[in-house]
Amino acid sequence: MKIVRALLNNESGSALALVTFAFIGLVGITGLVVDGGMLYASKSHLQKVANASVLSGAQELTSDDQLKVRAIIDDILVHHDESDSLQALGIIPNSKVTIELQKPVPLTFSSLFGIETVNISANATASLGVMGRAVGAAPLGVPETTELQYGEEYKLKVDSSDSVSGYFGILALEGPGANLYEDNLRYGFQEPLAVGDVVNTQTGNIAGKTRTVVNELVNSCENYEQRDCPRTLLVLVYKPYNQTSDQLKQVEITGFAHFYITEPMSSTDTSITGIFIKRTNVGYFEPDAVDRGAYTIRLTE
Repeated sequence: MKIVRALLNNESGSALALVTFAFIGLVGITGLVVDGGMLYASKSHLQKVANASVLSGAQELTSDDQLKVRAIIDDILVHHDESDSLQALGIIPNSKVTIELQKPVPLTFSSLFGIETVNISANATASLGVMGRAVGAAPLGVPETTELQYGEEYKLKVDSSDSVSGYFGILALEGPGANLYEDNLRYGFQEPLAVGDVVNTQTGNIAGKTRTVVNELVNSCENYEQRDCPRTLLVLVYKPYNQTSDQLKQVEITGFAHFYITEPMSSTDTSITGIFIKRTNVGYFEPDAVDRGAYTIRLTE
C-alpha cells in the first residue's frame, strides 16, 4: 500500500502538462477572439456599405431611369472598394431598391485548422415612403383636391381676381406679416410640420415680397436635377379647416409636394409659375399622408 500511495502522490511533470494544455486553450481562445473580431468588423463594414448604397440609390427611384439608380450604387461600391461584393441588385421604380453583398474574409488562427476563409453577406432594402413630416416648407399651399400632372405648368399663387374667399394661397407658418413670410419663402420654415397640423392662412396679396424672393431663387441654380437647388420648394398640401362664409382662416396639412419655379416674376406678376416634380427629401414617413410626389427614404430591411 505504501508503494501505491507513493506512485499516486508523485506529481512530477503534471505542472508541465497542465501548462501545456492551458497554453493550447489560451491560443485557441485568442484565435477565436481575433478571427471573430475580424469577421464582426468586416460584417459591420459590409452592412454599412449595403445601407449606404440603397439609401443613396433610392434618391433616384422617382425616375423611371433605372440606370441612374445603378450608377449611384456603383459609385458607392467603388468608393468603398466593394464592387466585387455585389451579388444581386433589384430596382423597382417609385418603390424600392434591394441589394445583396457577399465577400470572403481571410482568417488568421483558424487557418491553422484548415479554415482559410469565411463568406460574409449583407442585405439591405430602401423604400420610398410618402412624406408626412418635414422641416423647411415654404409658406405656400396647394389644395389636396388638386390633381397634379407632374411636369405640367401650374400657378401656385393667384392674384385677387382669381382668389377664393379672400385666400390667395399664402400661409402664415411663423405668424402674420410680410417679413416673416419673406424669410420663410427664402429659407423655408425651420420648424417641423406634419400631417394633421393646422396652420393659419395669411390673407392679402404679398406680391412684392414674393417677386423679390422668387427672382433670387430663379438665379440661384439652373435646373431641378441639382438636388439642393433652391428653386425647388417644399410646399404644403392642405384641406380647409376653419372657413367662414367670406374667408378661409386655417388649413389642415394632409401632405407635401415639390414645386420647381420655372420662370422669374415680372413687375406685374402676382403668381408663381412652375411645375410639380416627384422628389425624395429629408423627412418622415406617414402612411396617412396624401401622395403628391414628395417622398422620404427608409430602410425596410
